[in-house]
Amino acid sequence: MPLSFAPLLPEASIAPGQKVTLQTIIKSLPKACFEKNPRKAWTGLVFNLLGVVVGYCAIATLPSYLLPLAWLWTGTALTGFFVVGHDCGHRSFSERRWVNDLVGHLVMLPLIYPFHSWRILHNWHHNHTNELDVDNAWSPFGTSFYEGLHPGLRWGYRRLRGAFWWLGSIVHWASLHFDWRPLKGTQRAQMKFSVLLVLGFAAVAFPVLIGTVGIWGLVKYWLLPWLLFHFWMSTFTIVHHTARDIPFTPTATWDPAVAQLTGTVHCDYPFWVEWLCHDINVHVPHHVSTAIPSYNLRMAHASLKQTWGSLVKERRFDWGLMREISTQCHLYEPEHNYQSFAQHRASGKFDGRMGS
Repeated sequence: MPLSFAPLLPEASIAPGQKVTLQTIIKSLPKACFEKNPRKAWTGLVFNLLGVVVGYCAIATLPSYLLPLAWLWTGTALTGFFVVGHDCGHRSFSERRWVNDLVGHLVMLPLIYPFHSWRILHNWHHNHTNELDVDNAWSPFGTSFYEGLHPGLRWGYRRLRGAFWWLGSIVHWASLHFDWRPLKGTQRAQMKFSVLLVLGFAAVAFPVLIGTVGIWGLVKYWLLPWLLFHFWMSTFTIVHHTARDIPFTPTATWDPAVAQLTGTVHCDYPFWVEWLCHDINVHVPHHVSTAIPSYNLRMAHASLKQTWGSLVKERRFDWGLMREISTQCHLYEPEHNYQSFAQHRASGKFDGRMGS
């Protein structure tokens, strides 16, 4: 069903009342947004690499009471590695596919993240953003589906939609990215290659790390930065598409223009986080078109704001935002979009004695 609304500025090229498709929104962006710049791409990767090196030097040399800051910096810089791989997965890092595949695999290796697995599954998310029961990234459970779950699964879901949202990315990584059996043909072979590559890397790197610096060294140099990486991945992902005024719609009424433009959130983070993570927080234009390289996202965002105004949702990262999401946006209920677990229990539609 095409979206029907008018651009908010008179100089926009789309007439008021015109039915708007996703392609219409894409065409409203300046062509410069889609231009790849090898210098910017490789410079971003080099600075990212330097950020990771600085982080590991800090971990190796700082006193123990400053290690949490070093872990936070390093985990954030490693998130930048992932974002470079993210551009590679969307083929917006380089014009050459083999370069995208090579760089994507290399930057994701330290994260034990299979590149092709993520690329294939992530494209599904972009093709079905905020499509209820179809989107594979932070799609909320509907009340009926939740009620039918085993009590143990309900318990786990409550944790991940509540105070332990920051572990959600780990569950997503472990549960979806290592089983190539559901795929067929070329995609299955690609996923299998990426999985075996990261498992082979881990089989060599972890014993070497333990043999060199011990179990604590593995925790200090890999596990804790890796957990901080997943903190950011979990946070970015849930914030990008979760708000009380953002609907998830069933397939019959799902519209890509609505989902990508109005169902995606731009969120401002501290400057150093945005810099290390290549502006992944500037997320609305990325969902309008995955062909936009990360270094052009701000240009595209400014254009979208100029054309579509208040339809572009913007938030600021703070603990109040995360408290709102983690205490209110739990179960999907079509009439009000979201329902908290407490509201669901109070509704009387589900017997709390069953572990709701």
